[in-house]
Amino acid sequence: MLGPGSIALIAGVALVMFGPKKLPELGKAAGKTLREFKNATKGIMDEDDDNKKESEQLKK
Repeated sequence: MLGPGSIALIAGVALVMFGPKKLPELGKAAGKTLREFKNATKGIMDEDDDNKKESEQLKK
């Protein structure tokens, strides 16, 4: 598990690599990507649930 020292080291390396102007843009892009991924997987799970319900209804 990451401790506070490890997180600070990673943040420091990211700051040196990308610079202070680019970090907020990278964070925003990462958040947008995660949000899209979450919505896509939620859609897949909803479709899977609908398919299960339909197959159960056909069996009855």
